Amino acid sequence: MASSHSSTPLLRSTNRGQGRVYHKECGPSPPRLRTICSLPDVCPKEPTGEGRDLCNGPSVVAEHNQWTVFSSKVNLPAALNDPRLAKRESDFFTKTWGLDFTETEVMPSFYLPIITRDHFGAYLQEMSQVTEFSRPSHDAFSSESNKSRSELDQVPKVFMKPDFALEDPATFNSVLPWSHFHSAGGKSRDVASSKLLQEKLSHYLDVVEVSIAQQISLRSEAFFHAMSSQHELQDRLQETQKAVAVLRSRTVAIDRVMCQGPLWALRSALTRNNCVKLHNKLKLMAAVHQTQPTVQLLLSTLEFVGALELIATTKEVLQQELQGVHCFRHLGSQLCELEKLIDKMMVEEFSMYACTNLSRNLKEEPQVLEKERLESLVFGLLRQRKLDFLDIYSDEMIIAAKAIVAQCVADSLMDIEQIDTEVITKLADQMRLMTFPQWFELLKTIFECFLLFLQRIKATLNVIRNVVLEVLASNQKNLLLAESSSRASVLEAPQGPALTQGQAELAYLTHEGLFISDALNEVRQQDSQLCVQDPRSTVSSRMQPESVFLFRSSENMMPTEPELNRVIHNIQELLYMASDVSHDRCVKVLTARAKDGSLERLSSAEFVSLSQAVEAFARDTEEVCNRRSVSLRGALQSQANRFVHRFHEERKNKLGLLLDNERWKQAEVPAEFQDLVNSIADGRITLPERKNSGPDDRKPAEFLLVSGQKYAVVGTVLLLIRIFLEYCHCVNDIPSIATDMLTRLSDLLKHFNSRSCQLVLGAGALQVVGLKTITTKNLALASRCLQLVVHYIPIIRAHFETKLQPKQFSVLRHFDHITKDYNDHIAEISAKLVAIMDSVFEKVLSKYEVKAPMPSACFRNICKQMAKMHEAIFELLPEEQTQMLFLRINASFKTHLKRQLARLGVVNDGGPQHGLVVADVAFYTENIQALKSLERLDLNMAEIWEQKR
Repeated sequence: MASSHSSTPLLRSTNRGQGRVYHKECGPSPPRLRTICSLPDVCPKEPTGEGRDLCNGPSVVAEHNQWTVFSSKVNLPAALNDPRLAKRESDFFTKTWGLDFTETEVMPSFYLPIITRDHFGAYLQEMSQVTEFSRPSHDAFSSESNKSRSELDQVPKVFMKPDFALEDPATFNSVLPWSHFHSAGGKSRDVASSKLLQEKLSHYLDVVEVSIAQQISLRSEAFFHAMSSQHELQDRLQETQKAVAVLRSRTVAIDRVMCQGPLWALRSALTRNNCVKLHNKLKLMAAVHQTQPTVQLLLSTLEFVGALELIATTKEVLQQELQGVHCFRHLGSQLCELEKLIDKMMVEEFSMYACTNLSRNLKEEPQVLEKERLESLVFGLLRQRKLDFLDIYSDEMIIAAKAIVAQCVADSLMDIEQIDTEVITKLADQMRLMTFPQWFELLKTIFECFLLFLQRIKATLNVIRNVVLEVLASNQKNLLLAESSSRASVLEAPQGPALTQGQAELAYLTHEGLFISDALNEVRQQDSQLCVQDPRSTVSSRMQPESVFLFRSSENMMPTEPELNRVIHNIQELLYMASDVSHDRCVKVLTARAKDGSLERLSSAEFVSLSQAVEAFARDTEEVCNRRSVSLRGALQSQANRFVHRFHEERKNKLGLLLDNERWKQAEVPAEFQDLVNSIADGRITLPERKNSGPDDRKPAEFLLVSGQKYAVVGTVLLLIRIFLEYCHCVNDIPSIATDMLTRLSDLLKHFNSRSCQLVLGAGALQVVGLKTITTKNLALASRCLQLVVHYIPIIRAHFETKLQPKQFSVLRHFDHITKDYNDHIAEISAKLVAIMDSVFEKVLSKYEVKAPMPSACFRNICKQMAKMHEAIFELLPEEQTQMLFLRINASFKTHLKRQLARLGVVNDGGPQHGLVVADVAFYTENIQALKSLERLDLNMAEIWEQKR
């Protein structure tokens, strides 16, 4: 691409007839000095696309001060025509002029015709005719050629070689043979030889010149024809140059009038856009430069989410918008370290908050301390996926629960001077030294504190749960917004302007306030203005701020929906754990007190009050936490079992002492026992409240009235009624011990039955109490007492059935067994009474003789014994039982009489002996039917006679 500063010689032709004379004009044109301009620098990261062809470059129309080959920094033709193109680096052009500068196929112009060889056919034919016309005749040329060739053959061939060079020694020696000059002829001979050689070379020169002149003469016509053609060509080129100059001048005018102005306007618009981009980039850099101070300011106001969002957005901007900026090369690592520091700060802050909130006075309000601070911490921890922060709260909760017990004990000991806390340092020892009322007040205080403690924990966890639910709802909403935004962008893409991602980031980063919400409001206001101008862009502009920069990084950072649901589940489990921890600490208080057995020695009323307090606390915690904790109830159950054991042993021993001292005589019934029985009849299976009024002036009754029947009882049975009512009352207050208490009550009833059987039927009272004998009255009284207990067994069973679960009903079979045992015992007593009279009949009737006078002494004695028996049992047993008993006694009497008559051989033949026996039997019947309630007793005395065969 070398260029010359002189113009090419021009040839002009003059037409003279058929021939043409060509004149050459050699006029040097003045050189044109052109300044060497460098190519503009191209930014590697400059946006590509529109306006690339508007930059300063070579012009096809302008001639002055335009790009020339001297402006090149690289020999472009050499580079493009490099035969080693395949080995050339691939980024030879792209590393300087951008990734878009690649070799592409040049499309043919639609305005230029396609030139083929056919377009040059006429020209080639004309030129071939001119060549034939100017060629000399073949014969003349042939003859001349033969003659000249013969002469040229005389010239040595060495002169015709293409590599002829005299500097070559061999060639020089062949042309100038110096050997001829140093022969024996002497000097004169050398001179002659040199002259001869000179003449020979001159001859050779003449031959060649003659041959050349001959060749020129033969082709002179063709030479002059070529010169005339060259002159004609020069004339045509000159005309063409003038036409091109005129065309260029007109094109320059068109370029100046129609192109430069619009191009300048486009170039100015592109420059303005580039300046705006540069300005925005600088603003973005300024905002990024202020990231660290802004983060510190946000952290000072506990805006952890805002600080983390700012860091995430800044890191993304550094990676996408400001990549390669040298001044920010260390900012990315600094932001990562700052993010780690914020993570650590949030964990420590949450731990400190949990400790402060749980350890402060439980009676203070509000229940949730610094709610905004807690919400900010939870938002930040969720955003950073620190999902184990509930473990921190759990640890602090356990520590606070321990501190509650210690503080309550310390506060209680301040009012108790008898306990020296400096000597006795252990809490368990201090609690065991308290009296039961003191310890019970401490326990109720602990219950109250733990209830407040659980309410505070529940309120705090509700705040945390609300934050998690808000994040979950936000994630779902963002997902729906993203889907609707994608659909809206497809439908409304050509309609209305929308904020670009870079503009949204810039609005967020360059905001002067502290809070994200302010930046959001500003962007929404801008969007609303855009919507006023173009209402069709409402959907996209409304969603732009949230979907572009606020939640752009949060979508990747925020926990997923399964993770958030797991956190919600853990929150509920933490509340359950708080209930369990509270119950466990109360269990330690309970077991510490019960270590020396003091709870087992409580009175029934005291243990009932303890049980009621524990049950009330369990119900309250269950209402707060919706969790049925079993540890405290289990500990109470264990203590209740011990209490029941001691309770039962005390009453069993008491009953045993009463039975051992019982003389089995009818006791008077105080009015309070009658009231107790009446309350049972009314359905109140419980002990009546003690009246604070003066002593009862009502006289004791002789019998106990139960459901309209009179019961003659001993004092032990009256106390037994009160004892099993104590069992029932205890079950009312402590339903959890129903099965155990039922078993113990069954044992107590069995003990009463077996022990009374030993004392009365077994005659144990003779040795224990010192009775002389067991009378029929003792037996009847014992039977009636047993009947009274049997009357109350179904009532006790029904009461316990209401306190048991359906799966526990199997234990009620104990009452069936007890009822059977009691009925068997009653039957044995009845049999014993019959056996007593049976022995009397056997003894008396064995001496019976049928002889006068009548009635006989034997029958008088029998009637006397029967009257004594009736007198002993008439007031003790009811009329029906008396009648049944005397029917059985009468049957025994008839059996023994019949046997004696058979032995004596007396039959009912109407004889004298038969008449005597009839008289005695009539005396017996009259005496028996004369007794009270036996008037209508059917004695059926005909059975004493043997049937006739």
